Amino acid sequence: MSKIGKKTIEVAKDTNVKYENREIVVKGPLGELKYQIPTELSVEVGDKVINVKPVSTNSQTPALWGLWRSIIANAVTGVSKGYERQLELSGVGYRVQPKGNGVELEVGYSHKVNYDAPEGIKISVDKGVILIKGIDKQLVGQVTAKIRAIRKPEPYKGKGIRYVGEVIKLKPGKAAKTGAAA
Repeated sequence: MSKIGKKTIEVAKDTNVKYENREIVVKGPLGELKYQIPTELSVEVGDKVINVKPVSTNSQTPALWGLWRSIIANAVTGVSKGYERQLELSGVGYRVQPKGNGVELEVGYSHKVNYDAPEGIKISVDKGVILIKGIDKQLVGQVTAKIRAIRKPEPYKGKGIRYVGEVIKLKPGKAAKTGAAA
């Protein structure tokens, strides 16, 4: 039995949910998301409440039950409130500027790195902070991780692209190993 799967999903006032032919459609003020539900599960859409129920009893069902309950709950939150993640640049000469539907990064390479956002993602820049917004939680996290992977924070000086609030544990350099003063 899935503890997460048993929980009901509360639907906001301005959000509509339809379930037909194994497809769930969630519409809200920010957009619309569609998902195909696996055959092992069924979805009951009530008055401002959604329940996900298992149909079969194979070994995969409890995992799918909790997963799809979370996906549907994230979709309901996404179309009503949206999701956002923030990245910050730290390093001398590191710059970011918006370019089209993406960003152009100067992060210590011999060339500028361009990243174009996929459909459904909005990227804005404010004083070295990159703000990624969207209605799909998985897509927002994936785009954020891809931008961070362009120049991950390095462990000796902490330079790179990191999540806002992320703490980088710095390693001591060679001088700390030998005990010599730098």
